[in-house]
Amino acid sequence: MIYGIGIDVVHIERMRIVVEKWGQRFLKRVFTDREISYCYKKKNPYLSLSVRFAAKEAMIKAVGSEIPLSFTDIEVVNIGTGKPFFSFGEKIDSFFMKKSITSAHLSLSHEHEYGVACVVLEQ
Repeated sequence: MIYGIGIDVVHIERMRIVVEKWGQRFLKRVFTDREISYCYKKKNPYLSLSVRFAAKEAMIKAVGSEIPLSFTDIEVVNIGTGKPFFSFGEKIDSFFMKKSITSAHLSLSHEHEYGVACVVLEQ
C-alpha cells in the first residue's frame, strides 16, 4: 500500500546561482558531507546537487507534515550501479517504523535546465 508520494522539480541554473552566492553556508545547511563530496566529483556538480535537493523536497512532501524534517535528515546516496537511494538517520527510521513504512522508492532525472525527483513511500 502506498503511504505517500512526493515530486519536485528544480531549475539547475537557480541551484548554481544559490551555491555561488551562499557557498558552504548553503551547502552545509542542505546537504551532508557525503552528498557534497559526491556532487563535486562530477563534471557539473549543479546537476547532482539539484536532483538531491529535489529528492529531499519530494521526501518531505511524501511524509507530509507529520514530523518536522531538516534537509540533512535526508541523505541521497548511490549504490555501485548508480541507482540512487535514501539513507536516513534515527529520526526518520523511527517515524517509518511507527507508520509501518517499509520502502522509500526514489527516481531522479535531469535534462538541460531542470532536475526532477519522485518519491513513493510504501507500507
